[in-house]
Amino acid sequence: KPTMVDVSEKTASMRTAVAESIVYFGKDVFDQLAAGGWSTKKGPIFDTAIIAGTMAAKKTSSLIPFCHPLNLKSVKIKIKSIDEARLGIVCTVKVTEQTGVEMEALTATSVAALTIYDMCKSFSKDIIIESTRLIKKTGGKNDFSR
Repeated sequence: KPTMVDVSEKTASMRTAVAESIVYFGKDVFDQLAAGGWSTKKGPIFDTAIIAGTMAAKKTSSLIPFCHPLNLKSVKIKIKSIDEARLGIVCTVKVTEQTGVEMEALTATSVAALTIYDMCKSFSKDIIIESTRLIKKTGGKNDFSR
């Protein structure tokens, strides 16, 4: 049966997670958005996506069943071009807790990517959120690095 994992016996430690989402626009739409300063009628794309991603990280336990509510210490989101057609969104989350923050980092990049899609969909419906993945985690039983 579904249940929340009991972490009460675990020791609190500094834990970090880094996640990435990639958004594909195609060269023409990418160039058009870049020429417009990455702003649309809805406002500044990057700034809005960073705010949305940060809010999402803070609300992860409300969105994903059985995620523990965490007292996040830091949520940092960076958005940059990967090539002439794609943006990369990278989120680093830090916490001192009994459980990790992978889901918070993954949720942050996912919602930032969805926000970018929403702000840019008037330019093209062919924008693709290509991937969302964990890049790195530290703390707890095992570290991970891609």
